[in-house]
Amino acid sequence: MRLGIDWGGTKIEIIALSHEGAEMFRQRVDTPRDDYQGCLEAVKSLVAAAETATGQEGTLGLGIPGSLSPKSGLVKNANSTWMNGKPLDKDLEQLLGRPVRIQNDANCLAVSEATDGAGAGAHVVHAIIIGTGCGSGIAIDAKAHLGANGIGGEWGAITVPWLKEDEFPGPESWIGHKGVIDRWCSGTGFQLDYKERTGTLLKGHEIMALKRSGDEMASEVYEAYVSRLARSLAMSANLLDPDVLVLGGGMSNVDELYDDLPPAMAPYIFSDTFDTPIRKAIHGDSSGVRGAAWLWN
Repeated sequence: MRLGIDWGGTKIEIIALSHEGAEMFRQRVDTPRDDYQGCLEAVKSLVAAAETATGQEGTLGLGIPGSLSPKSGLVKNANSTWMNGKPLDKDLEQLLGRPVRIQNDANCLAVSEATDGAGAGAHVVHAIIIGTGCGSGIAIDAKAHLGANGIGGEWGAITVPWLKEDEFPGPESWIGHKGVIDRWCSGTGFQLDYKERTGTLLKGHEIMALKRSGDEMASEVYEAYVSRLARSLAMSANLLDPDVLVLGGGMSNVDELYDDLPPAMAPYIFSDTFDTPIRKAIHGDSSGVRGAAWLWN
């Protein structure tokens, strides 16, 4: 069997998959925040629980909110900052007595959806997370594209392209850059844009309910969001020309996006045609942990 772990900022989750992809076991625990050793022990306990429940040993893949530096071998760019600078793969291999494969959580989403999800059978899948944060992963023939420097798919760190005059320079992100995709195209960015225009902080589904009822301000915020996300996806299309774009995260559940994004992208596509499908992740919130397991595919 294959074991996959999704190590997030609020929870650590394990899944056990059969070689055919059937779920055999699943469990999650709260992330011991700011406690690196505590997180390692949580992973060890979850692996033990999965193998006890199934009576089998499994390969182990791990999805993290960062990546391993090819140069130093240490974790970098993780918003769960207590893992940055740590030799996570080596520490886990020593603790568990087996090899471990680690990828960025967005790459795990891409692998999951390319293996048996919305991008199954596609050559190049660009999977986009539009949730609390905003990032992406690239899968080529269902294998994660890490890149020479370990930054393949770091789409969310780029400034939204074709900025409009009233958007420049844009709000500052957690990495100190202005107007980046992560800050404007995430679900958090959607909420903050509404707050900046109205003074009221609402959840994404509340804003969408207002928009669907005909509220003018909610409609303006939604249209601005679609425009920014469309321009960002058009950049991906012009650079990668993927076979499929897959959306995950909370905003991927906004069904209107799948009709509204293609025409909003069209003016920015450097081609006379663009037929690439934009699909919702089939495995939803499970894609990250499933993709971690499929790292041993």
